[in-house]
Amino acid sequence: MTDRKMYSQKYKDDAVELVISSGRPIAQVAPDIGVNEGTLGTWVRKYREDHPDRFLTEEKAAVPWEEHQKALAENAKLKQEIEFLGKVSAFFAAKQR
Repeated sequence: MTDRKMYSQKYKDDAVELVISSGRPIAQVAPDIGVNEGTLGTWVRKYREDHPDRFLTEEKAAVPWEEHQKALAENAKLKQEIEFLGKVSAFFAAKQR
């Protein structure tokens, strides 16, 4: 005979619903309900596979090319400013010694 616990489907469904509805991680819910993390993770994964429509998310719209290029240019400018400020602060730190 094995020491494996047998859980009813209702118990499994309730445990999965607790994980999904609470937004808490499996690792946090599992000890609270007395189930191994791996076991609960398997139940959640199977539920997600069996009910993919519940987890569909809207696709994000693509960013227009001009906006993307503008963001890249701003990012490059900010990197230059950071580099310059680092050099300035090093200069003044060395000068104070």
